[in-house]
Amino acid sequence: MSTATPTTRTRLLLDGTGPDREAHLARYGPLPRSGCVDLLTTVQDSGLTGRGGGGFSTATKIRAVAASPRRPVVVGNGLEGEPLSAKDAVLLARNPHLVLDGLELLARALRARSAILALPEAADTTAIGVAAGDRGVEVVPLPGGFVAGQETALVNQLDGGPAMPRDPFTRVTDAGVGGRPTLVLNVETLAQLALVVRYGASWFTSIGVDDDPGSSLFTISGSVRHPGVVEAERGSVLRAVLAAAEPRKIGAVLVGGYHGAWVPASGLGVRLTDRELATYDASVGAGVLHVLDDSACPLAHAAEIVDYLASESAGQCGPCLNGLPRMADDLRRLAAGARDPALPGAIRRLSRLVTGRGACAHPDGSARFVASTLDVFRGHVAAHLEGWCPSAQRRAAS
Repeated sequence: MSTATPTTRTRLLLDGTGPDREAHLARYGPLPRSGCVDLLTTVQDSGLTGRGGGGFSTATKIRAVAASPRRPVVVGNGLEGEPLSAKDAVLLARNPHLVLDGLELLARALRARSAILALPEAADTTAIGVAAGDRGVEVVPLPGGFVAGQETALVNQLDGGPAMPRDPFTRVTDAGVGGRPTLVLNVETLAQLALVVRYGASWFTSIGVDDDPGSSLFTISGSVRHPGVVEAERGSVLRAVLAAAEPRKIGAVLVGGYHGAWVPASGLGVRLTDRELATYDASVGAGVLHVLDDSACPLAHAAEIVDYLASESAGQCGPCLNGLPRMADDLRRLAAGARDPALPGAIRRLSRLVTGRGACAHPDGSARFVASTLDVFRGHVAAHLEGWCPSAQRRAAS
C-alpha cells in the first residue's frame, strides 16, 4: 500500500476510485489519526478555505465548534443548489471516500455525536451509500433549491423544517442540528481536508498563491466545446483554466455563479483569487465559470437568471418578496428594448434597496449580479434604450 506524498497536484481530487475503498486506500494511503489540536494546527497552517462559495477559513469554523463543551454534529454539504455548478456531484461520483475521509477525521477529532452527508434527494445515492458503509456517516437526501445549500437552511431541513434560512444572528457553530454546535463544510472542502491531513500543510501551500493556497474544482459551462469540471491551482489565469474547455468567441465570463459577477472578455488575464477578482466585484466562490458567447444578448440572459433568483427565494422578507420580482421585471423590460431612460437608474436603486436588508444573503447576491450586468454591459444597456441590440447585429452579420 502506497502512502508516499504525491509529486503532482494535477487532478488529485478527480482521479478517485469510486466506491471501492480498498482501491482508495491503495491510491491515497491510510487515513491518519489526528487529535483535535494537531488537526487544527495543520489546517490553520494550510490556509484552507471553504470551497462551497463563502470562502471562510476552515480552521476558524472548526475552532468555533471545538470550543464548545457539547459534542457537536458534523455535516458534509453536497446539496449544490447553484444551477451552474456540477463539481460536488462529480467529486462524489469519482472520489466519495475522500469526502468521507474528511467527515471521519472531523468526527473523530471533535468527538462528534453524529456525522451527516447531505445530498440532493434527486441524486442517485446508491454509490455513496455503499461507500459510507461502516464509516459511521449517515447519508441524508434532502430537497434541493437555490437557497437549500445555505448552511442555516440546510440545518433547518435536517431538523425537519423547510429549506429556509434561520436567524442569521445565531451561528450554527453555536446552535445547529438539534440545538447542538454544528460544523457544516462543503464536500470539496472535506476532500481537501483529507488531503491536507495526509500530506501536510506545506504540500498544500506548494501551489496556489501566498494568500490563497491550494487548488479548486471549477465547473465550466456555457459557450464551450467541452463543458465539465476541472481542477486548477488557486491563482491560475482565467484564460488558462478555460482553455481545456475550448470556449467559442467570449463576450464575458460569469464567475461565481448566479450570485457572482461578470468578467469581460478584456479581463481574461485576471487570476482566480478573491483579491484579483475583487476588481470585478467577483470571487472564486463555488468555482463556477460560465462563458457567454459574444453573439448572445447579455441583458436577456441576465433577465432569465434574475427571474429564476426571484422564484427561488425563501419568501420570508420584503427584499425577496417584492424587490427581486420588481428587479427581474425591470431588467426584462430593458432586455426587450423598452425605450425608458429611467430603467437603468430604477434597477440600480432597487439593487441598493435590497442589499443588506434581507433575512439571508440571497438578495445581496442577486443585487451584486444585477449591478455587475449593468456595469459590464453598459454598451448593451445604451443600445437597448435606443431600440437595438449589438448581439443581434453580430448574429445577423455572421
